[in-house]
Amino acid sequence: MPESATRTELAVDPRGVRFAAALTSVVLALVLVTSSGWLLAAQTVVFALGSVAGLRFAPYSVLFRKVVAPRLRPSTKQEEAAPVRFSQTVGLVFAAVGTVGYLTGLTALGIVATAFALAAAFLNAAFGFCLGCELYALAQRIFRARQNHDKQGAVS
Repeated sequence: MPESATRTELAVDPRGVRFAAALTSVVLALVLVTSSGWLLAAQTVVFALGSVAGLRFAPYSVLFRKVVAPRLRPSTKQEEAAPVRFSQTVGLVFAAVGTVGYLTGLTALGIVATAFALAAAFLNAAFGFCLGCELYALAQRIFRARQNHDKQGAVS
């Protein structure tokens, strides 16, 4: 992962995040309609790029920045990139499991994993509710509480 990408990628345009979620929703819906493990594999790569390389390199983010954003007014809002990147990782896991399911003949596994990923992407696209971001926030709270508990135990 390029270090400069992680250092400068502190905030993202929420409209771009919703745009990516909308495209992801369309792709995942097509996967469910067609049972195409190969299309899901392509979406898995899209998630992997956003998760591993960073949101600046995610194909849907690039499309938003190059094609859509220039036609919009500058964003007055920004959201933290880390939770969005975490949500890409969650999507990556579900898409990878679904891909394995479809490509190995475990179609039910492919359907269930894809449906979960679609539900999360649709929530973000339609309502601006990022399920992966909420999981990130929960994980951060648990991590901080555990650190505080460990520090208090060390002091006693």
